Amino acid sequence: QVQLVESGGGLMQAGGSLRLSCVASGSIFSINDMGWFRQAPGEQRELVASITPDGGTNYVDSVKGRFTISRDDAKKAVDLQMNSLKPEDTAVYYCNAYIRTLTSGLLSPSRAYWGQGTPVTVSS
Repeated sequence: QVQLVESGGGLMQAGGSLRLSCVASGSIFSINDMGWFRQAPGEQRELVASITPDGGTNYVDSVKGRFTISRDDAKKAVDLQMNSLKPEDTAVYYCNAYIRTLTSGLLSPSRAYWGQGTPVTVSS
């Protein structure tokens, strides 16, 4: 069993900052890529940012220069620092991680796990 638990969402005025955090727990053997997705009402879920185990990052164009993703492998955590927030950043944000588990001596293939989502609302 693996759980991803997010925190840090909320209501913020345009131009403000929020920091999202996500911590993984369970029978984790290793974590590969981690990332944050978002889904606005009536829209498809989109990748916001991702980070590889060696720290390589990728951002959707609309957040480049404003958002920063980071990870702490010792804590099994990934954060998203969001600055200069805009109303169009309003969405539910989901943590994602590719994880291999070790249970009863059995090592699983890497598969995607998701958090429950945390809402971010940016007012103009």
